[in-house]
Amino acid sequence: MQTPNWTLLTDLYQLTMMQGYYETGIADQQVVFDLFYRTNPHDNSFSITAGLQQAIEYIENIHFAEEEIAYLKSLNLFSKDFLTYLEDFRFTGDLYAIPEGTVVFPMEPLVRVHAPIIEAQFLETALLNIINHQSLIATKASRVAWAAKGDGILEFGLRRAQGPDAGTYGARAAIIGGCTGTSNVLAGQMFDIPVKGTHAHSWVMSFPDEITAFREYAKLFPDNCILLVDTYDTIRSGVPNAIQVFKELQEQGIHSKVLGIRLDSGDLAYLSKKAREMLDAAGFPHAIISASGDLDEYVIRELKLQGSDISLWGVGTRLITSKDCPAFGGVYKLSAHINEDGVSMPKMKISDNPAKITNPGIKKVFRIYEKNTGKLKADLIALEEETIDINETLHLFDPDNPWKEMYLAPGTYTVKELLVPIFNKGKLVYSSPSTMEIRQYCQEDLATLWSECRQFHKPHIIPVDLSQKLYDLRQSMIDQLVSKKPRN
Repeated sequence: MQTPNWTLLTDLYQLTMMQGYYETGIADQQVVFDLFYRTNPHDNSFSITAGLQQAIEYIENIHFAEEEIAYLKSLNLFSKDFLTYLEDFRFTGDLYAIPEGTVVFPMEPLVRVHAPIIEAQFLETALLNIINHQSLIATKASRVAWAAKGDGILEFGLRRAQGPDAGTYGARAAIIGGCTGTSNVLAGQMFDIPVKGTHAHSWVMSFPDEITAFREYAKLFPDNCILLVDTYDTIRSGVPNAIQVFKELQEQGIHSKVLGIRLDSGDLAYLSKKAREMLDAAGFPHAIISASGDLDEYVIRELKLQGSDISLWGVGTRLITSKDCPAFGGVYKLSAHINEDGVSMPKMKISDNPAKITNPGIKKVFRIYEKNTGKLKADLIALEEETIDINETLHLFDPDNPWKEMYLAPGTYTVKELLVPIFNKGKLVYSSPSTMEIRQYCQEDLATLWSECRQFHKPHIIPVDLSQKLYDLRQSMIDQLVSKKPRN
């Protein structure tokens, strides 16, 4: 499928700054930017990073064609020389990222860009748009899947998504986060993910009566026969008519691979338990009971606590829109300049809001695991040149409260570096896994979390610490920058 030209998927000020860099002669100044976020969505203790594959496609296809140049010229903002420069504009830098499907935490770089400032600046808006959206939906999906405790989760939200791209790329992210299928056929084609669905109430209402609608559907799809039973009366009509059609399939010698009912309204806990009794009594103990209708992780958890007999969940609006938290707060900040001799000069942002102070320098992220359990112990943000020797004691401390510290003895922990190379000098050096492979990786990564980290109310927080060198650099730069502020 042809990728559209998303080159102008940017904010105007990126282009005006680019012209400024070009006109002032610093366009080739090498810099480093970090893409990170400050707060987990949904009061969660973690997030799931997603969207890297689409970010790669965007970067690979950056080009200002005649149509884009003509439009920019029409704005009467840009010089002729700058527009001529854009005709050959491409990304020539290095990019590192944490692979999709990875559990991540606030303040650690999800993406690190090392490139000429004019290129690195240009990537900001599109990278944030892509990574923010898919990470948000993947994180929401992981919560829904956790609430379902192993049941299948189908993403049903296309009709309620904020546009075609949000519905399609959101479906991809939902699969990464833990959904088992989607109703979105375009997403199925684009990303080779399972597409699932049954029928609507309009199908039932289009026939003289409910049982005729069920019979016709069963004729068309005998191997995947899930019938929507709440159009008229779930217990008195829908479930009995579904059972009758299931018996007729058996009498015809048809043994459906998938057989079941869907509930879309009413008291789902009561209706599912009653339907289960009726299906079991009729000889269909393996018939699936699925549910849909304004579901999310909280509703599913409550239905589980009420003992519902639902084993397949269709989750739509509240998942695809992340209704309770509609935005992922990713930001993109300058962290270093590289001088002509290749020496890094760290940069940081100082703010009256302490949460908005950034970490300076070129950084990497180490993930620390408890060796005997494989569970995630902590993350450590360090400077690029730093290493960890697992044969030495590791000292970790809270950068905001340094007295909160721990020592990990040699042999008690393992380490993995999270950021991996994606582009080198503008050339793609990374092969993205398939969406289903990313989903599997995500499930494995989620399994490294302690169960306390996944509870919805006051979850356990995994520490994200700074190395001593990075901490010292940060503190010295704060002292230096604050001392230069004018006094009132």
